[in-house]
Amino acid sequence: MVEATARLPLLVIVGPTAVGKTALSLALARRFDGEVISADSRLFYRGMDIGTAKPTAAERDDVPHHLIDIRTPAETVSLGEYQEMAHAAIAAVHRRGRLPILAGGTGQYVSAVIEGWGIPRVPPQPRLRAALERLGAGELNRWLQALDPAAAAKIHPHNLRRVIRALEVTLAAGRPISELQRRRPPAYDLLIIGLDAGRDTLYERIDRRVDEMLAQGLLDEVRKLRGAGYSWRLPAMSALGYRQLGAYLRGELSLEEAVERIKYETHRFVRQQYTWFRRDDPRIHWFDIGEAGYEERAAALVAAWLGAGPGDG
Repeated sequence: MVEATARLPLLVIVGPTAVGKTALSLALARRFDGEVISADSRLFYRGMDIGTAKPTAAERDDVPHHLIDIRTPAETVSLGEYQEMAHAAIAAVHRRGRLPILAGGTGQYVSAVIEGWGIPRVPPQPRLRAALERLGAGELNRWLQALDPAAAAKIHPHNLRRVIRALEVTLAAGRPISELQRRRPPAYDLLIIGLDAGRDTLYERIDRRVDEMLAQGLLDEVRKLRGAGYSWRLPAMSALGYRQLGAYLRGELSLEEAVERIKYETHRFVRQQYTWFRRDDPRIHWFDIGEAGYEERAAALVAAWLGAGPGDG
């Protein structure tokens, strides 16, 4: 049981795809009476199980998970919605006296929660946006400079899409977008664990997992989603694995070509994940999954952070 403290604990587990975040989060949740809050944007969608490497039903029965299967593939989850739901889930876990574990590979979602990103809750304003789009670049930038000099200083004057959005939010909300975007880090006592692996090791794990997904029925899963009426153009259907197998089912690729593209594009995706998590965060405690005993060392770190002996959490 997690004891009440002035700053409530939040364990965070990050790292690239296929590095073993799910396995470690399950192990630590069992050991320290935890519940997992997903920070993986692909896990939101019902019916997309194999291709997202979603925790199994048995694993979710064993360890409570949150923010999984919360939308159909036809729906979306904005970053602001996710942030609100994650904070609510974390608070609920704290109220139960348990340890919340935020785990996933979607860097923006993790950062939005632990860094307290300000995300303006201003939906698109079609009429206002249309009026702004009729103005020239010079006038748009003069308006932004007058209404929100801080935003104008950060947005390149040639990036008219961002300039227009900044004006749209500022005018609709009646407050500068730079004020609404101000970060307010939540009062969590954070421990951030990062899992790492050599590129060759990680690529091998990815390729093996893709082959396993195909053996488990990923192609049939994609067929079933399409049969349920979900368009190939939906954002959810553009996820890795679904997009490439969709091209195969439309006759644009052979199955062999589609599988090779899944592997190649997943390799490229994990390079982007590395760039995000390695950017500038000295708070992350990195563990190489190729080193024997990394799981026990991670557990010992958590135990020390919680102020409990190993196994006493």
